[in-house]
Amino acid sequence: MQVNPYLTFDGCCEAAFRFYESCLGGKISAMIPHRETPAAEHVPPDWQDKIIHAQLDLDGQLLMGSDAPPEHYEASQGFSVTLCIDDPDEAERVFNALAKDGSVRMPMEETFWARRFGMLVDGFGIPWMINCNRPE
Repeated sequence: MQVNPYLTFDGCCEAAFRFYESCLGGKISAMIPHRETPAAEHVPPDWQDKIIHAQLDLDGQLLMGSDAPPEHYEASQGFSVTLCIDDPDEAERVFNALAKDGSVRMPMEETFWARRFGMLVDGFGIPWMINCNRPE
């Protein structure tokens, strides 16, 4: 079984996924605007370029998302996308990259369970936790 987070955005999905690709590496394997689907004729003109499905492949793990129409969009709450990164320097790099234009909820620091741990909300409103476990 594989669990894949699916994120929704208020019209900025493409920008968010291009940002995540630059921060996390991986490769965008899908970026489908409404205009390229059979449903395009049912979508308002100002929504044609909004994303119906995006997918970022991170070494076989997928981060997926789409733009939600304004009447269906809800801000992200009640979850965090958690990244477990083995190298403390890489954990710091990813944390700082994702925090750009966002807000830090808990700065990266050593904890009783982790060499480094931090929490943030990125500039697109998505909450993240970055964790670098202690070696066993």
